[in-house]
Amino acid sequence: MSRIGNRIITVPEGVTVENVDNVVTVKGPKGTLQQVMLKDITMKQEDNKITLERKNESAKAMHGTMNALIQNMIIGVTKGYEKALEIIGVGYRFNVQGNKLTINAGYSHPVNMDVPEGLTVEANGNTEITIKGIDKVLVGEFAANVRKVRPPEPYKGKGIRYKDEHIRRKEGKKAA
Repeated sequence: MSRIGNRIITVPEGVTVENVDNVVTVKGPKGTLQQVMLKDITMKQEDNKITLERKNESAKAMHGTMNALIQNMIIGVTKGYEKALEIIGVGYRFNVQGNKLTINAGYSHPVNMDVPEGLTVEANGNTEITIKGIDKVLVGEFAANVRKVRPPEPYKGKGIRYKDEHIRRKEGKKAA
């Protein structure tokens, strides 16, 4: 039994949820998001409550996933999502210009990345950035791609990490 799939989603004030031809569209103050519904899952909306029901047992695996995706879209168009990253190391820094992110991470050349449509990147100094957007998947994926440029290493802790991430440190070689 899917507990998350059976969860009742409450739609806040100012948000509209529509299901047209198996495409769920969520409109809110921050923007609009769309998600294709699976064919075996139906959405029922009464007042400001949404419930998802599956037609057969084969859709059991995706019942909770669809519920979570719709919940994430509602949160995205009301509050939005953000991920904070920091870079640690001598000479390591971020530089944001328009929709370009330049990362100096100890390589012989700076790494240039284009910020995807629908996301904003704010620089909080040279060593910290915040990625903001309404799509949870897009925010998380771009943050992971930025982190992948120079993942934190366990000996000195240098590299790009999430703001709340804890890096397990290793001791390294000891003098005999």
